Amino acid sequence: MTDSRELDALWEDFHRVVNMTSQELASWLRVRDADEATEPLPDQAGPPLGQRVLAILQKRRTDLTDDDIRVMSLVVDMVSGQTDIANEPEGEQTRRRHELMTIGHDPLKP
Repeated sequence: MTDSRELDALWEDFHRVVNMTSQELASWLRVRDADEATEPLPDQAGPPLGQRVLAILQKRRTDLTDDDIRVMSLVVDMVSGQTDIANEPEGEQTRRRHELMTIGHDPLKP
C-alpha cells in the first residue's frame, strides 16, 4: 500500500475499530494470560496478534512497516466482520467480547 490516501483511511479505520487505549489493551492482555500461579512478562502477554496491535498503537503513522499495515488491515476486517449493533454482547462476560478485546476492540465501550 503506497497510496497515502489509502494509508490515511486504514489508519482512521484501525483507530476506530481499536477502541481500547494501549494501556487498556496491555492490561487486558496481562489479565487474560494470568493464572493463579503465574503472570506473564508484560511484553509477552496475550496472543501474537494482540501484541502486534499493542505495538502499532504505540507507533506514529510515519513509523509503520509493511507488516504493521497488513496487521491493521486484518484487524479492521476481523472487527468489522464480527460486530454489528444487533449482535453486540449483552453482558460484560462473553467469550466473543473477550476475543475481540484481545485485538483492542471492546464492543461494550461507546
